Amino acid sequence: MPRGTLCLEMLAAPLALAFATAVLGAVLYRRHAPTIALDIPNERSSHTRPIPRGGGLVIVLGFYLGLALWLSIGGSLSARAWGWLIGALLVATVSFIDDLHSLPAAPRLAAHAIGAGFLTIVGVQDRELPIALALPLAFLWIALVTNVYNFMDGIDGLATSQCMVYCAGVLLIGHPVAFTSELLWVLLGSAAGFLWFNRSPARIFMGDVGSGLLGLLVAILGLTLDARHQMPLIASLILLAGFWFDATYTLCVRIATGQKFASAHRSHLYQKCAQRFGHGRTTSMFAGFAVVWLLPLSWVCIAFPRWSLLWLAIAVMPLSAASVRMGAGREESGATP
Repeated sequence: MPRGTLCLEMLAAPLALAFATAVLGAVLYRRHAPTIALDIPNERSSHTRPIPRGGGLVIVLGFYLGLALWLSIGGSLSARAWGWLIGALLVATVSFIDDLHSLPAAPRLAAHAIGAGFLTIVGVQDRELPIALALPLAFLWIALVTNVYNFMDGIDGLATSQCMVYCAGVLLIGHPVAFTSELLWVLLGSAAGFLWFNRSPARIFMGDVGSGLLGLLVAILGLTLDARHQMPLIASLILLAGFWFDATYTLCVRIATGQKFASAHRSHLYQKCAQRFGHGRTTSMFAGFAVVWLLPLSWVCIAFPRWSLLWLAIAVMPLSAASVRMGAGREESGATP
């Protein structure tokens, strides 16, 4: 039997389990969350009614249960993979406690720093760079992607759909093998199950436990794919441009205009779009942009790596124009959609 067919057969049950766990978990969490944690809207929120938060716990459960089933039917993980999966679970655990009880900033930041540092140590594989350079660059990448997912998890379905686009995009145009392919499939399944309840109008929010896990997994997968020559890191950057460019551009504008850039706000490009077009349309626009524009450019980057920076610049041009047009980073004046 061809190896590809065998892999798909081995993945069918874990993928289905990850999806079903996320769906069933979301149903149960919605039923009991009002007694555990509700996200009450305020003047900075993009929602208008109390929504259960911390629902990203079901993504965590779906992902790890799917992996457990895959391992039980013959799959295997390297010691390095076990290390960063344990690190991601540690951060997700602290994040879920924060979703329930609003921990002070110090322990939250410490947990994220420890998790990012741990994942950096077990995740760095690039022998083309000196370890003194590879470690800090990997740490910055992991911290950047994790925080971007936290910043951009502000409207219905956006963070979940972007994770799904990334996983599906890598599987379609990249060359993931060994455990990276399996992790992408299982993560895709658990995110898809959660999206059913997180799409507009959202009936559940993922919270930091979801955004933290997705950010860490996407970051470490990007590093692993690049180190194993399965997909260049710049190709991942292109595929994720809708996220990191919005967060970076908005932060730079807020700093340049003298705003309190560390305070909560609603001036990201996606938030400006949500105020004008609504959550569902905005999430669809970001997903459509990633599929129609970013995915082909990511493939071009893989096919013609010599011009990688050019493809990256072309990828962010529409985002730059939209950010200027919509006033991303400027003091918000619109009402909640």
